[in-house]
Amino acid sequence: MGPTPVMVPKLFLTGTTGYIGGDFLYLVSERHPEWEFTCLVRNTDKGAKIASIYPKVRLVYGDLDAVELIEEEAANADIVYHFANCDHEGSAQAIAKGLARRKGQGPGFWIHTSGTLILGYETIKNNEYGNQLEKVFDDWDNIKELTSQPDPAPHRNVDKIVLSSYSDTVRTAIVCPPTIIGKGRGPDNTRSVQIYKTTAAFLEHKHAFKVEKGENIWHQVNVQDLSELYLLLGEAAVNGGPPATWNEEGYYLAENGSFVWGDVLQSIANIAHKKDLLPSAELKSYKPDEANHVLPIWISIGTNSRGVSIRGKKLLGWKPKERSIEDELPTAVDSEARLLGLTEGHAAKVEKD
Repeated sequence: MGPTPVMVPKLFLTGTTGYIGGDFLYLVSERHPEWEFTCLVRNTDKGAKIASIYPKVRLVYGDLDAVELIEEEAANADIVYHFANCDHEGSAQAIAKGLARRKGQGPGFWIHTSGTLILGYETIKNNEYGNQLEKVFDDWDNIKELTSQPDPAPHRNVDKIVLSSYSDTVRTAIVCPPTIIGKGRGPDNTRSVQIYKTTAAFLEHKHAFKVEKGENIWHQVNVQDLSELYLLLGEAAVNGGPPATWNEEGYYLAENGSFVWGDVLQSIANIAHKKDLLPSAELKSYKPDEANHVLPIWISIGTNSRGVSIRGKKLLGWKPKERSIEDELPTAVDSEARLLGLTEGHAAKVEKD
């Protein structure tokens, strides 16, 4: 006999007013309105944003330090999606404890969000910022490299909690997205970080830059494609687990191609210059301390993070289909310029005319 499917699954979700979690809530509510959802939110303002769109969602209030609440909700769930801060150890430990004492039918499932800065450790350790490194990870033949990253690597602290929490009654999967692009469909934050904050920094400081040579490589994924992977994992969990793999084989890179940071940053500069938002398209070369003065997230554009997604595509039929990072850049420049008040949106222009 195979695993027992869950009839009407109970989901507990964190981070659903955030970018990734919000987009997933949109998708899963559309595809599976029959599933039961409980969302952790920080306050009533955040809760109201969810309730106005998703009235059937049950809301519980607390931040990630509300560990007793998180543990209790995890204990009562069939599937936990953790989209909130992937470096917060207390909430991860609470989810692990809750699932461990769960009384529901079949195993409980934990689908956790990490991030591919974890693959940037070699760059950080050897001070190779801006240099292209040859090491490419994957989540199929070499999955053990992902589950045994060095302790000082970013996000590894919580990855270890997830990886050590599986048992006969708990199944875990870690989804590890790289640079995420595209507008989210969630109820609150619909904006990603790396491309958009970097573009904003260029426009605010009136010049573009790269870290050192800018030859370092990352991978990218559109947020809507990413949500599809999370959904496929949830559907597998409802099916009792298959066709997904879990636990020590439950690590899913989530990417749709690689890019060189210097090339993308130059494209942003070119687009912004053509729109008269930058006086020059020149890309200055900054050392890490110089970059840090204008862009606190500089490390995520100065490292290598090379990891190829195979597992989700091979086992679950995940097929990213949304537009690429190069196609997103004009939109990113336009949206950041509007947010900074440098240009007007279409509605504002119509109102003036």
